Amino acid sequence: MKVVDRYRESEPVELCEGALLAPGGRCDTVTRKVLVEHTLEVAVNTVPTMRVVCTPNHLIDLVVGRLYTEGIIRGIDDIEEIYLCEQGTRASVLLSCCCADFSRRSIETVPSCCAGNRIYNRYFTNDERPANVEPIPWEAEWVFAAARAFAEDSPLHRATTGTHSCYLVLGGTVVVCCEDLGRHNAFDKVVGAALREGIDLKDALIFSSGRLPVDMVMKAIHAGVPLLATKAVPTDETIRLAREFDLTLICQARPDSAVVYNDPLRGRR
Repeated sequence: MKVVDRYRESEPVELCEGALLAPGGRCDTVTRKVLVEHTLEVAVNTVPTMRVVCTPNHLIDLVVGRLYTEGIIRGIDDIEEIYLCEQGTRASVLLSCCCADFSRRSIETVPSCCAGNRIYNRYFTNDERPANVEPIPWEAEWVFAAARAFAEDSPLHRATTGTHSCYLVLGGTVVVCCEDLGRHNAFDKVVGAALREGIDLKDALIFSSGRLPVDMVMKAIHAGVPLLATKAVPTDETIRLAREFDLTLICQARPDSAVVYNDPLRGRR
């Protein structure tokens, strides 16, 4: 994959003044760090394909991860070239694996915690059933290591208390951490970073800070990630999908406890 990155990453936070209101009506001037909201337009094979609302960092990882977790590419080798402009507002991706499809031009929303995200065409409509995940033996300490890392807080969340974070864990060691406005974007950034670094996702645990609805679990299944954990909660459909696709699902993970909703290898570990 050829990467042409013209963008010099800007700071994902900025200082803003406000008035701290106290009981009784007293106001004091305060300065707080707030997240920068950035918009990235992505064209695939010259066709405008998606808009992503995100923090202005790890943008190449975000695009690569989004293509992979939506089942559009089978791996990083399906991308011939990815270009990011100087302002970080336009990315262009050249794929070797598919051609442009103009059969649906209407703009649709992407299920996401970032309401400004949009898709523009059928690149992001994949009706093929993904393969089942290949379960791997795992240890409880892997989950608790990620939960401890989360409890110690990630840099942007510590500064702003406004991000979702995602950790990629190998053998109990956190090797990648990404943050973003939305949990979907943070997940895609971690996956994209792993692909670019040659990390085999089939050995990975991914730990998310956010709730796990269906679209988050399908990202993990498309990516072939065998273990998905969160400090938050699943839904009933999430649990059903995890069991159908052999995904190990661990939720409400804290440094001292976690709930295992699905473990395909239970009794064989």
